Amino acid sequence: MTQEARYAMQDTRYKSGLTLVELLVALVVASIVLTAVATLAFALGTANDATDDTSYKQAQVRFATLRISELVRHCKLICGAPGSDLAIWRADDNGDGQININELVYVERGANADYLGLCEFPSSDTSQVNLSEIKTLWPTGYDVTYVALIPQCSDVEFLFDVLPPRTRLLSISFDLVENDIVRQYQINAAIGSWAGNLLNDATDTLVSDDD
Repeated sequence: MTQEARYAMQDTRYKSGLTLVELLVALVVASIVLTAVATLAFALGTANDATDDTSYKQAQVRFATLRISELVRHCKLICGAPGSDLAIWRADDNGDGQININELVYVERGANADYLGLCEFPSSDTSQVNLSEIKTLWPTGYDVTYVALIPQCSDVEFLFDVLPPRTRLLSISFDLVENDIVRQYQINAAIGSWAGNLLNDATDTLVSDDD
């Protein structure tokens, strides 16, 4: 093989390879692409987490709105607001015109107004209570059932058109953090079967009939 042929082969071999600068450029481009892919994956994961959290809390709000609206719409009286809770005479199951323990439901917001739930009494306890007792009655000593509506919220407030037991319209407002943003919600409900005819106008106590 002649000297010129050997030089030609070497020149072709050198041209088909990559220089150090080209390798460095390729590495930089590859690292940029990988960084972009990783950033996009992280952003998508964060967005999915935020969406899941918001969807879950929205479902809680819808459930709480449905339960409380139905409870108030069909209740007989909003009896009072003892402590940090709200006492509701949900129905006159036995038709005696009096409040029995098993006909009471408490809407609870906690001492710090940081959650929303229901407290229901056992159906077997038919003991009668009057409105003055409900103001101090606390569901201790009873085998009660608790239903968590919104376990994590803040600034829960009960608002009335007039004070219980004359209340006809109830509003419950609360704040909820969704995706690091504080949003305010309000549940409004009106009593559809108010038992005001059973109230004594002078004393706000229950009478057994319309007289």
